[in-house]
Amino acid sequence: MIHDPVRIADQPSLPLFDEEALDIADYLRAEADAEADIHQDETRRQGLAALALGAVGVVYGDIGTSPLYAFREALRATGVTRPGPPEVLGILSLLIWTLILIVTVKYVFFLLRADNRGEGGILSLYTLVRLAAGRRSIPILLLAVGGAALFAGDAAITPAISVLSAVEGMGLVVPALESYVLPVTLGILVALFAVQRQGTASVARLFGPVTVLWFLVLAGLGLWHLAETPWVTSAFSPVWGVGFLVNHPGVAFFVLGAVFLAVTGGEALYADLGHFGRKPITLAWFGLVLPALVLNYLGQGAMVLAHPERAGNAFFAMAPEPALPFLVAMATAATVIAAQAVITGAYSMARAAVQLGFLPRLRILHTAEGQSGQIYIGAVNWLLLAGVVWLVVSFRSSEALASAYGIAVTGTMVLTTTLGVLYLIRSGKLSAPVAVVLAAPIFAVETVFLSSNLTKIADGGYVPVLVAVVVGALMWVWWRGAQLVRMRVHRMAVSVPSFVRMMRDSSVHVIPGTAFFLTGDPDIVPSALMHNLKHNRVLHEQTVLLTVETLRVPYATADERASVETLGGCFLRLTLRFGFMETPNVSRAMAHARRAGLKFDVMTSTFFLGRRRAVATGRGLELLLDRAYVAMSRFAADPSDFYHLPRDRVVELGERVAI
Repeated sequence: MIHDPVRIADQPSLPLFDEEALDIADYLRAEADAEADIHQDETRRQGLAALALGAVGVVYGDIGTSPLYAFREALRATGVTRPGPPEVLGILSLLIWTLILIVTVKYVFFLLRADNRGEGGILSLYTLVRLAAGRRSIPILLLAVGGAALFAGDAAITPAISVLSAVEGMGLVVPALESYVLPVTLGILVALFAVQRQGTASVARLFGPVTVLWFLVLAGLGLWHLAETPWVTSAFSPVWGVGFLVNHPGVAFFVLGAVFLAVTGGEALYADLGHFGRKPITLAWFGLVLPALVLNYLGQGAMVLAHPERAGNAFFAMAPEPALPFLVAMATAATVIAAQAVITGAYSMARAAVQLGFLPRLRILHTAEGQSGQIYIGAVNWLLLAGVVWLVVSFRSSEALASAYGIAVTGTMVLTTTLGVLYLIRSGKLSAPVAVVLAAPIFAVETVFLSSNLTKIADGGYVPVLVAVVVGALMWVWWRGAQLVRMRVHRMAVSVPSFVRMMRDSSVHVIPGTAFFLTGDPDIVPSALMHNLKHNRVLHEQTVLLTVETLRVPYATADERASVETLGGCFLRLTLRFGFMETPNVSRAMAHARRAGLKFDVMTSTFFLGRRRAVATGRGLELLLDRAYVAMSRFAADPSDFYHLPRDRVVELGERVAI
């Protein structure tokens, strides 16, 4: 190994270790009280109605904007200039039954019950399968990586198509403004991403009421036009949908790709489970969202049957001319909320990926005290903005972007269904034949939707595929490289028991104070400790081997947070545990260490970090992968920031590790 020089961090200390604090112990206890309940957010303590209101704003923001373009694009895919009852009722039937089968049956009735300590999402589902299996499985790991990578593609396209489709309504209000659609769209998106650092706590209070009003507007417009053609309700019969597919074999495949746009926000129901809980999300779906969506689609169909010439812009044509500016403003607000929801979801997904070892450490900022889900990740934010701006400038219209939209979502849904079936089988809840039979209809429908969307590859569908391939490859490169580094370090390391025995009769000088040596492997001696002995020839009177462990559950309980073990002599082992949805805050968690029995004086404590620098030494493809890992490691956040260590009490010792 080649050892780099010691570097002492000189940044300002955290308030937890402020020398001017009158009673640090009391401060630590107060922080512990807050941390013990950190995963019981303020939102969790609200009533069912308040939670349902919040769910309407956050969970259903994306799916709530689908009426802007789903029915329009499905009609356009038929190629019929003046659609009649077979086309209109057939498409309406497909839209309604897609909402029922995919969202209601799969997500509301099943996946919302498959929670990991209250948390949902594809990475949470992966951990459930992993825990049920009791061992690591590379194929299952690849499914999780693929799902997370596809979500990245969805996160880039959703803000672009949502805001662009709403702003396009300006051309209906003032035709002269049509040339300003792109600049206004870009302005809204840049402003939206620019304010992310301020946090969404204050803005989130508006999400629920605004989105409720939006769904009421959707329902009202639908009812108004239903009175014009009431027999359109016959679309509830699946016979119309089946008949359309049978009688239009040439275009049915392409129409299905557009129909799927109606459920593109379905994955948010599961991903946001931890923020609101199953009951509020279910109440919001059946009490408001599903009826409003169905009524609006029926209203659009009724209007097109009565006025076929309006099929080209079926949604905005529903409003009377005096109300059109209000509808455009409401649509813009709703799409901004939908974009905000997916941006927040991208932050949560990135944090979970970091905690599960799929991405390097990213600098994570908490933007709301007491709400662990309110976070900001600058790297994710600006990368997303760059991707969104590129999409808007490249495609220039929501119609063109619609071709690129469905692949990422359908792919994620297919992978979610696959992991769901594996969970049912591995956990023993259902036998393999029963689980497969029950999931077969949903899996078949989603596979058809995915296949139909794959036909759009040349028209823009390559975008989410390309994004998913790049993100998935990066996640795999990081996971592989981290495993190689860990194995190499482990082979060259000294076991803790043998080291403790050797130190009993050592002549090393013992100095006062407590030293915390961070290590990722509790069974081997941290490299920082070995370097300190080699260069400084000293041990602290209390030497603590500190391991930060990421649990395969979203949040650690207060009892799980810290454990202390005596190793012999001056050595102890401290293990701090965090869920994969939490940001590891070592400073706050030290209060739990006190409660677990560790006694130390804050003012005489020092944290030692071993900073490893990987060096690529492979050949051929392995060399390429190793170099990619080394390049990614340079973007990793400072461990002092990531673990929230007191910066004026950190000593870093570097080493190079060949992989």
